[in-house]
Amino acid sequence: MTSLPAQVFGFWDRGVIRPGLAADVVLFDPERIADRATFENPHQYAEGIRHVLVNGVLVIQDGQHTGARPGRILYGPGKR
Repeated sequence: MTSLPAQVFGFWDRGVIRPGLAADVVLFDPERIADRATFENPHQYAEGIRHVLVNGVLVIQDGQHTGARPGRILYGPGKR
């Protein structure tokens, strides 16, 4: 689900879990996953997301934002 799009866009350090690569991981409860965003209120976290790691740093822990912002902009092959 993630390795093919990462390869298509030339992100060779993403899309798979392997030592030395960027660790972007979402842990969710499949029984509770649901989109809470609406047209009127679009900026809502999804229900059932327990933890999110971005570049190996915990950003969402037990459904709450940790304040960490380890992400960076990724440019595809059209812009370097």
